[in-house]
Parts: sequence; structure tokens; C-alpha cells
Amino acid sequence: MDLIQSILMGIVQGLSEFLPISSSAHLVFTSNFYKVFKGIEIAQESNQEIFLDIMLHLGTLIAVLIYFRKEILDIIKALYFGLKNKDYSSRDFKLGVYIILGTVITVLIAYPLNEVAGGLVFQPSIVGVLLVGTGVLLLFSEYWAKKHGDKKDISIKNSILIAIAQGLAALPGFSRSGLTIATGLLSGMERTTAARYSFLLSIPIILGASMVYPLVKIEYHEIVTYNWIAIIAGTVVSGIVGYVCIKYFLKFVSRFSLGIFGYYCLIMGIVTAVFFWGK
Repeated sequence: MDLIQSILMGIVQGLSEFLPISSSAHLVFTSNFYKVFKGIEIAQESNQEIFLDIMLHLGTLIAVLIYFRKEILDIIKALYFGLKNKDYSSRDFKLGVYIILGTVITVLIAYPLNEVAGGLVFQPSIVGVLLVGTGVLLLFSEYWAKKHGDKKDISIKNSILIAIAQGLAALPGFSRSGLTIATGLLSGMERTTAARYSFLLSIPIILGASMVYPLVKIEYHEIVTYNWIAIIAGTVVSGIVGYVCIKYFLKFVSRFSLGIFGYYCLIMGIVTAVFFWGK
């Protein structure tokens, strides 16, 4: 892994973590296209590359924490005072409960898929097919939302359905933000509400993955040998690009359809599946 690869992947992670186009798929595509360009065997993936992927997610986590700092603080306060005063009626308290419940459901679904997801890193053609599925879901959800997407509040039903979608997005190619926002639209939520909830729901999962995986999987005697200049550069780029992406994506979804991302996923998925088929 070199500095150019790390920065490229940082840009890709920052853009695709919050856009409904699957960050995991685009990291797989970027890494494998880069390997093909450099003449490296696709099946080769080092612990350093896995660690870089975690750090890139940490960069986008910091971006979402900074952007939603006020909402996060309000939710924490509501949970604390709600439990203390036994008053569970506030909107922020309910939102906090939904995020906690959604995180538990996500883990229950995503954990059994972890081994399959890891194997797909070496099968970009299949990841491309799953990205096509994301595109189809986005297009259908936009069609549905034109008639039914008007709810600005989140219900427990919405939160459970969105959590299930987030769990399935453990498979690279299934966009986390794409599946969660599309599921929100299909359950009747207004587009901006679905997008903001999707981002808030991502925080515990990204935080858990960024902290737990290194503690369990990474061999610490290897860390000192990693290219830390490249890793830090990629992480910083990921965070900066991610913050800008959140800001402008929320403005975009308040005014325009997500259909353009659906078509992008269809085209990118098909091209990638064809390019890597048999490799």
C-alpha cells in the first residue's frame, strides 16, 4: 500500500460512505482496480489494507460526529434526563431508543454475514451485482415515495425496518445509506428525515467496527511496520471529504430525487461485474 492508493481510497470512502452508492463496494472496486493497474494479484490483501479500511471509516465517523454534534448531544441529554425523571415522551428520547434498538438489530443481522462479506472482497464481480440491487431499490423507493413519503417523524416500525436494512448492508455492494434511506422512503418517511436518521444510526456501528475490530483481529506487532504516513493521510482525507459530503448531500435530498444515484449504481454495478467477471 502506498500514499497514492491511501489518498484515493480516502476520497472514495468520504464520498461513498454517505452517498447511497456503497462505500464498501467502492473501496473494493478502487483497491482492485488499483491492483490490476499495478499488476498485483487481486487475491492478495494484507492486514495493513484491512487496517486502512478501518481507519478510513474512523475518518468518516469523526465527520458525522462533528456535523451532528448538536443532535447527538440533545439525544444523550434526553436519554439521561428521561431515565432520571421517568419521562419517556420527548422526541429525542424516542430517537435515542430507536438508535439503540436499531444498533442491536443491525449487529444481530450483520454478524452472521461477516464471513461472507469478507469473502466478497476478493469477488468484485459479485459485489457489482449487489450494487445493481442497490440501484434497483433506490429507484423503486423514489417511485414509491412520490405517493407515500410524507412522514417527518420516526416510529418504532420505521426504526426496525431500517435497522434490518443496515444489517444486510454488511455485504459489500449493498449500500448502507442507500438501503437505509430507501427503506425509510418505502416505510413512508420523508426523504430528508430518512437521510438524517440513516446518518445518526450509522454512528454506533462505525464506532464499534473502528474500535472492536482492531482489538480482536489486528496483530499489534505488525502495526509498527505499517505505512503510517499513508494511513493518516487517507484518514484525514476521508474525514474532510465525508464532512463536505454530508453537508451537501442533505441539501441535495431536500430538493432532488435519489434516482440519479440509483442509475449510477446500476451502471457502475454492471460495468464492474463485467470487467471483473472471471478474474
